[in-house]
Amino acid sequence: MATEDAAPEGRPADLKHNAIGFVDALVIGLNSTSPAYSIAAVIGPIVALAGIYAPGVMVASFVPMLLIASAFYYLNKVDQDCGTTFSWVTRAMGPWAGWLGGWAIAMTGVLVVGSLADVAVSFGLLAVGLDGWVENSFVRQLLTVLLILVMTAVCVIGTELSAKVQNVLILAQVVFLLVFVCVALAEVYAGTSAYDSVEPAFDWLNPFGAGGAALTGGLLLGVFIYWGWESAVNLTEEVEDSATAPGKAGLWSTVILLVTYVSVGFAVVAYAGPAFLAENAGEEEFVFAQLAGDVLGGWDWVLLLAVCTSAVASTQTTIIPASRTALSMARRRALPAHYGHISPRFRTPDVSTWWVAGIAIVWYLTVNQISTNALLDSLTALSLLIAFYYALTGVACAVYYRRHLFESLHNFLLIGLGPLVGAGLLTWLLVRSVADMADPANSYTGSSWLGLGPPLVIGLGIAAVGVVVMLVWRLRAPAFWDERPGVADPDVVRGLRGGGHDRGGRG
Repeated sequence: MATEDAAPEGRPADLKHNAIGFVDALVIGLNSTSPAYSIAAVIGPIVALAGIYAPGVMVASFVPMLLIASAFYYLNKVDQDCGTTFSWVTRAMGPWAGWLGGWAIAMTGVLVVGSLADVAVSFGLLAVGLDGWVENSFVRQLLTVLLILVMTAVCVIGTELSAKVQNVLILAQVVFLLVFVCVALAEVYAGTSAYDSVEPAFDWLNPFGAGGAALTGGLLLGVFIYWGWESAVNLTEEVEDSATAPGKAGLWSTVILLVTYVSVGFAVVAYAGPAFLAENAGEEEFVFAQLAGDVLGGWDWVLLLAVCTSAVASTQTTIIPASRTALSMARRRALPAHYGHISPRFRTPDVSTWWVAGIAIVWYLTVNQISTNALLDSLTALSLLIAFYYALTGVACAVYYRRHLFESLHNFLLIGLGPLVGAGLLTWLLVRSVADMADPANSYTGSSWLGLGPPLVIGLGIAAVGVVVMLVWRLRAPAFWDERPGVADPDVVRGLRGGGHDRGGRG
């Protein structure tokens, strides 16, 4: 890192402004969703639910994400804070709701980083023919921890380095997935598929084709495959044109993900046929590995490497929202001050970044001692936290702009109704998730924890710990809880179609 990039001597360090551009932010948003890994993980279960209508379910899952992305866009225009949901919800709805939103974001990173790194290591080993190492839990877990440490170091060393690494990884993913889609569809139309293939049809895009129950289950899975695009917005203080570029990057990320998922969905369903995918839904991403071998033959390492690079990229980018949220909370005195430390040399939140990685490693190793299925159950619990803070953001958008929603059709649809509908859909999915997770039979372990399914116990446990930590910190350092919610001022609203405002209208 160049010397001139360091913070001036004697002055507190701040995040490095204008470190990356729109394209870099877009790439980080895409990589944070881990598209190759996400589609590999859910394509089997979605097909088991919706059959040939799986692509339609993916389209339906996109709708609440796009509506919440609109909320992120308009809230970022008034408050370019790396804490995103935490800062915005605090501003619109008060410190209690804001703190819980920030906690949910931080904990999603802790839950998922270890699993992503584990997938990256497993598929990387498969790609180079070291299948035996994948079965060796000690070797796999050791390499997973090392990968987390390396990716964390990249995050700390600098946002520019992170962006360069991400640009390479997303290019590899897109190229590998396109190769798979093209070859698979070519074999379908040539009649050379090894399975009972079916030619694609436009009516596969009908999300209601398989019935309401299948759509509901598919939407629950869809929350997972689209989650993560908002990492671009967590970098708002480090992106050029911070009032608009991060929000646009988030919006475009969801659109690009839609095209990617639907394309791969068509190719997989057409090539393997719904019967095979439904029968092997429980095998998850390794079904994708099998199809890679069938479609690409000796070149199956291409798709295996796509999933590997996807998980590597997401391991890095998933640390960003959690660490930036912790930084933002510390700056507002909602967490101890040391979590807000910024490296004077690298201008990144080094303390919070290493803390997130450390807790994620401990969680990964601890849960693995129970069983691999327990780790998968912890991932299932993610949907509870994701739906909660996304829905909270949608409501916060409408609440903050409430005095201006009826001033124009634009405001009503994009700032009020859209985010509220997205929040409503996610709240409904949250309730459905709780009901499904309450049944131990719906968990990977199949066992009962406290009479409930393990994913629900994990989700509720994390929420309970968050409430306890919040109450303890409220007693020790009450300053943050003196903040009062506000509303958007007229100058901010008039600037919505323009270049935005820099932290204007703080309530």
